[in-house]
Amino acid sequence: MRLYLLPISTRRTLIYCQRLNVTTTTQQSWIDKGTTKAARIWAGWERKESGWKKKVVDYGNEALKRIPYEEWGLKSIPPLSARRKENELLGKEKVEVCFPKTLVPEQTVLDVLRKLGTERKGIHKTRMMWSFIGMPITAPVALVPIIPNIPFFYLVFRAWSHWRALSGSKHIEFLLDNKLIKHSPSQVLDELYSSGKQPFNIGSSTGSEDVEKMVLHKSNGKRIAEALKIPELDVELDRAVWQVEKALKVEQELKEEKKQMDRANPESKDKNM
Repeated sequence: MRLYLLPISTRRTLIYCQRLNVTTTTQQSWIDKGTTKAARIWAGWERKESGWKKKVVDYGNEALKRIPYEEWGLKSIPPLSARRKENELLGKEKVEVCFPKTLVPEQTVLDVLRKLGTERKGIHKTRMMWSFIGMPITAPVALVPIIPNIPFFYLVFRAWSHWRALSGSKHIEFLLDNKLIKHSPSQVLDELYSSGKQPFNIGSSTGSEDVEKMVLHKSNGKRIAEALKIPELDVELDRAVWQVEKALKVEQELKEEKKQMDRANPESKDKNM
């Protein structure tokens, strides 16, 4: 498999896994088969022009868009099965990490991987537990005729999603602890980032002004996905860019609001000093 470190801003990075040797349908686990079937059903509902199925999809897609991009990234990493663990330890399955070295210095790659793989473990464990707790509470909704038990299925999905993210996290830790990661600086990614509409100035990160800035924009996602020949990456990058831009906008608004409050209360500020 191949890992990608894709900077979204000067402080936030998306991790994404490209599975090079995809198993056939007969080799897939029952979880993978269930996920594939659910994806087919969801795609069928998306093609509906109207009706409750179409509404469920519209609301569902909006909810999915708000799930943290970090979680989606960890979910792209396959769980560490006994067979995969053996293959990786024996060197039968190579694991390389690709990154733009102009944005991610090679000496920091392992630290970035460990941070991305471990910083949200507590969140996923807690929220997975609460999802399991909520399932029995929402189960009686199934007794209501005609209406599907959407809250229950949503909690099932969230529990599975947190479990997959935790599994991805454990896989990264295993690779790092056993020194199985091969560095692979990508000239293609360097060129893609530098040729964007608003290319990142590497000198800006070393300046005295410690301000988080976007290094990727919505228009760049499709270009990167096409260049790497990973079509599904476009959606992941688009989601990540949208979330980070929204977070930075909120932070900027809070700073402006604080400045206005400080200007409006100069006397109270002087007293505190």
